[in-house]
Amino acid sequence: MLDAMSDKLAIEVEKVSFNYAKLKALSDLSLRIPRGISFGVLGPNGAGKTTLIRLLVGLLKQKEGRIQLLGQHPTRQMAHLIGYMPQQHSLYNELSVAQNVDFFAKIYRLKNRTERAKRVEEVLRLVNLWERRNDGIMKLSGGMKQRVSLACAIVHNPPLLFLDEPTVGLDPELRANFWQHFANLNSRGVTIIVSSHTMDDAAHCNRLAFLRSGRVIAEGTPLQLCQATGKPDATLEEAFLYFVRREGKNDA
Repeated sequence: MLDAMSDKLAIEVEKVSFNYAKLKALSDLSLRIPRGISFGVLGPNGAGKTTLIRLLVGLLKQKEGRIQLLGQHPTRQMAHLIGYMPQQHSLYNELSVAQNVDFFAKIYRLKNRTERAKRVEEVLRLVNLWERRNDGIMKLSGGMKQRVSLACAIVHNPPLLFLDEPTVGLDPELRANFWQHFANLNSRGVTIIVSSHTMDDAAHCNRLAFLRSGRVIAEGTPLQLCQATGKPDATLEEAFLYFVRREGKNDA
């Protein structure tokens, strides 16, 4: 039976482990993520960030542990409640920018053509690609494809948004615009899970989990994690290194 706190949680992960053959990607990982915040999963390549995201969106199935989204066990019927921007884009080269976003809007149950067209324009203006709406995907740079992927992930206004390295290839001004939009989404109750290895993304999150070798080595607000180092002016990078060294001592 769920406890009273569960109603206030967007995501519960309890003692989840996952292996790729003999390679352990996640080990006994637990997280409780409140609704309406931006939660960052921070760690180097190979830490388990993308595996965790794929488990949460249902692309992988854990063999051990429990996952709940919005108080429910993940099912295909929940797909319209989730927006997912993968690290490698899943766009269709045969379609234009606008056609790609419209296609994902249809998948996410936006049936009304007028409403769908309005949302496609809104999200393409947000990612500064409305003027390129008729261009084919092959004409776009890597950063532009990243922006189209984000538009596809948010076109249906999902209450849960998963972003895997969302700001890679973006210029500083557009990155700042994205984070302002994410903050606006949070204010409307949307929960955003961001996987990243950059401290700039981490600094914008309400809470963070530091991952290393498939384990959570620290969790808290950016300020709490920095203060834990004992240095008054510690950066998030210094905080991450502090917890990595502390974990190493505990393993010794």
